[in-house]
Amino acid sequence: MYVCGLVIPVPEDKLDAYRAWAESGAKFFKEFGCLEIVESWEDFVPEGKQTDFRKAVAAEPGEKIVFTWQVWPDKESFQAAEDRMHEDPRMDASGEPPFDARRLILGCFQPVVTLGRD
Repeated sequence: MYVCGLVIPVPEDKLDAYRAWAESGAKFFKEFGCLEIVESWEDFVPEGKQTDFRKAVAAEPGEKIVFTWQVWPDKESFQAAEDRMHEDPRMDASGEPPFDARRLILGCFQPVVTLGRD
């Protein structure tokens, strides 16, 4: 298992546009081997004393935090899919995302503990 996670600031009034954009992207990622995709809209994001999700992405007033992750079979599958996806013309045809992509955070991780998955 290999997990890619993102933290994204999205204007609150763009929820429907984000959902449509994310659903389209999820189908694309699944086609290339992604096992699971979860897109989560801010419900409770407390303000931290030193750092927090909002500060990490320089969220502006009126923006909500999206926390999303993708589960891939392994790092090699993810990397091969990334190469193929970027060669696919549909990647560029997906349109502009409904948020400022310069402020999103992306990270990929090797799980060290899992519970509840076979």
